[in-house]
Amino acid sequence: MKKLFLVAVLAVISMCVSAQGLKGTWFAGGQLSFGSAKNKGVKVGDVTGEQKITNTTVLPIIGTFVSPDVALGIGLGYMGGNSKIEGEQYLKTNNFVVKPLVRKYWNISGGLFFFGQAALPVIIGNSEGAKDSGKTNTTNIGLELSPGFDYVINSWLTIETSFTILNTGYSRSKPKGGDGSTSFEFNANPFKSIGDRTVGELQVGVKFLF
Repeated sequence: MKKLFLVAVLAVISMCVSAQGLKGTWFAGGQLSFGSAKNKGVKVGDVTGEQKITNTTVLPIIGTFVSPDVALGIGLGYMGGNSKIEGEQYLKTNNFVVKPLVRKYWNISGGLFFFGQAALPVIIGNSEGAKDSGKTNTTNIGLELSPGFDYVINSWLTIETSFTILNTGYSRSKPKGGDGSTSFEFNANPFKSIGDRTVGELQVGVKFLF
């Protein structure tokens, strides 16, 4: 299985600005990822063959410090995926994301900071099975808790690493012409996710501020 994966998570912090000066500082960035995988000998229904999976996430984020060590932000973006067996689609997803978030920072030493993030991603879209099978409308509202570390390189560039430790939320799906269903999940499992971040998945990226 081959995977091509790129993640960029953009937030904010500066070593060259005093703690008092962080208030009112703006940041812009986001998350960008692309994944591709191929598996041979996969069986889906009556078809057995090569499976190809692609996934894309584009989630720009903008925000500001509302106090010397607390930042608020919001992300607006897209998440989509496609799965095929022998070139025939058996699953396709298209989702739009709105993700408000808040971060609290603590300085450890010099340019090294620890932060805690709480986010409330709202994901609205649809999924479709085999060709002409009809679409199912989906809505997911989650709560994600993510700690991480932020290291300041200079006044406009930092490097960050973070991971989600908890993901919980509400999900609803409704097929066209059918009855809807709802569910609620609480995840502290590193192999399952109901939001735009997988629980336990380490993310590393660069950050910019202005």
